[in-house]
Amino acid sequence: MSLVRRAVPEDADEVLRLRQVMIDSVFSSDSSASPASPASSTKWHEESLPTLRGRLADPDGGFAAFVVDHPERPGALAALTAGTIEYRIGRAGNPRGRVGHVFSVATDPDVRRRGYARACMEELLGWFREQGVPQVDLNASAEAEPLYASLGFVRKPDPSMRLQL
Repeated sequence: MSLVRRAVPEDADEVLRLRQVMIDSVFSSDSSASPASPASSTKWHEESLPTLRGRLADPDGGFAAFVVDHPERPGALAALTAGTIEYRIGRAGNPRGRVGHVFSVATDPDVRRRGYARACMEELLGWFREQGVPQVDLNASAEAEPLYASLGFVRKPDPSMRLQL
């Protein structure tokens, strides 16, 4: 039996905690890029919780999170992956326009290097395949890039831009 399971609404607090672990690790080396101060992180957690619970309760909503329970702390999660399916107008190679996006991969610092993130990623990629998604995108930190490369991800030239509304 796999250690990985699909997250449920009761996991929402822990999912947000692990998302914060990911955010903190990505932005810890560049304090100027940090999206929020520690005080404001609590506020966004509170505001995000109802929406996240609703998304976790909807198995057909184009969102999935896979988790591993923490082996030493009952009620806590050890690892998380989360992703969405987006629609884009079809094109050659993807006529149905379905694109997966992985946006959270995190492992609790005290249980890293046990294969939990890989196991969660494999489940998430399986979910994308089951949903008929032919391509999956993600943004990789330097630390995580070897994991993603071992799963078949490759760097792409990305002319992305962003407007914050």
